Amino acid sequence: MKIATNVLEVLDQAETDGPRLVLTGQLDRKLYADTNKVLEAAGGKWNRSAKAHLFDGDAADVMEQIILTGEVVSAKQEFGYFPTPAAVVEQLIELADLRAGMTVLEPSAGRGAIAGPIAALGCHVDCIELQRDNALAISDAGIGRDLAVADFLTVEPSPFCDRVVMNPPFAKQADIRHVTHAYQFLKPGGLLVAVMSNGMTFRNTTLTREFRALISSTGGQVVPLPEGAFKESGTGVNTVIAVLPKPA
Repeated sequence: MKIATNVLEVLDQAETDGPRLVLTGQLDRKLYADTNKVLEAAGGKWNRSAKAHLFDGDAADVMEQIILTGEVVSAKQEFGYFPTPAAVVEQLIELADLRAGMTVLEPSAGRGAIAGPIAALGCHVDCIELQRDNALAISDAGIGRDLAVADFLTVEPSPFCDRVVMNPPFAKQADIRHVTHAYQFLKPGGLLVAVMSNGMTFRNTTLTREFRALISSTGGQVVPLPEGAFKESGTGVNTVIAVLPKPA
């Protein structure tokens, strides 16, 4: 069940408290009907006495899943590690304008789906990966110049790299936190290219508003990816590529 952007915007503004969800703002009849249809499909039942839609589990978790994927699905997914498909890697590399000898950082490097092709171009790739098994796969493949097993958000920033190319985790707007942290690792004149959730383009949270302002202030851009770009990796999450230059 695909969901229109105006309905996703309404769901993003809804107030949640445990299993309760309350719609906010003035909705015309059609928009309310469309939104109610989505809530019912997701398991939310209108409760007159509670003046809210009630879910069996945490309503915020259900909304996060819907906003990330743009659809109602039957089973919950945790949006953590999804390998980057080759076609998306090619687009990341093209947008990053890589040249041999550049120093490139890939945070949350997974098993090297991005880092491997970048290293093959003659770039010096540094990888950071939280999961030890994934990091071992990178090491065994001989990818990159340096590899750290760590939570990227705990790594102290240092502006040492020419490029950051990344596919961060998405759940609960983690992609924005990872990208803004990664931006601090760029040298002046550097460039960051990141796969991100499409929710970044329309959600009205403080985090998304500030991030869109960062893109605008740096002269960056948002490049849409086709629907189903990550289908082969096991997720229907809607994605874009954010490109953020760092002023020289």
